[in-house]
Amino acid sequence: MIPAHPSRNIAFFGGTFDPVHFGHLNVAKTLLELFHLDEFFFLPAFHAPHKPASKPTSGYHRFAMLSHATIGESRIGVSTLELDHAKSRYSFDTLTELISIYTNDRVVFVMGADSWQEIRTWHRWEEVLLLTDHIVVSRPGYPLTFDHVSEKLNDRIIDVRGENRRVQLSRTPGIYFTDAVLFDVSATKIRDDIRQDDVLDRKDDVPDVVAKYIEKYELYR
Repeated sequence: MIPAHPSRNIAFFGGTFDPVHFGHLNVAKTLLELFHLDEFFFLPAFHAPHKPASKPTSGYHRFAMLSHATIGESRIGVSTLELDHAKSRYSFDTLTELISIYTNDRVVFVMGADSWQEIRTWHRWEEVLLLTDHIVVSRPGYPLTFDHVSEKLNDRIIDVRGENRRVQLSRTPGIYFTDAVLFDVSATKIRDDIRQDDVLDRKDDVPDVVAKYIEKYELYR
C-alpha cells in the first residue's frame, strides 16, 4: 500500500485572469511564503456568474497565458476545474468539489479586496465563507471593512495586515486579511490600453511571455 501524503495547505485563486499579470503572480508568490502554503493554483473561471454582461476571452487563451506565466514555478500551477465544466459556475459548487477532491488537505480560497466588498452578491455567500479558509488580499481603492458580514463570520476574521513574517493557519478555518502584497495592476486597464490603439503599451504589467502571446494572437483588439 502506498502511504497517503501528509496534509498540505493548498490555495486556489479564482478569477478570469484576462490576462494574468504581475499583480496576480505577486499574490501567488507572496502568499506561498507568508502562509506556509505547499501549493498555489490559479483557478480561471469559465464565466463569472456575478458578471453576466462581461464575456471573457476564451478559456483556452487564458489557460495558455497562465501556463506560460507560471512555467518553472514548482509550487504554482493552473487548475482547469472550472474551465472543464464549460459553463458559468458558482464558487460554492467549485469549493465543495475541491474539498471533496482534496480530502486529506486544507483548501484555502484566495480573493481580492474587490471581491470581498461584493461578497454578499455571491450565491450562498455565507456558506462559501464557512466552507473553508479564505485569504483576502488588499487592493488600492478597496477598503477592507467587516460590517457587511454577519457576527458569525466576523468571529472567523483574522487580521494580519502589517504582518510580513510567516503566519500560521489557525486550527479552525479562518478568514485572513493581508496587505503583504500590493495587488494594484488592473487587467481591465491592460485590455483597454490595447483597444485604444491595437498596441500593448503596458508591457511592464505582464510577463514577457504573456505580452508575446497577446501580440501573437492579437487579443483584446
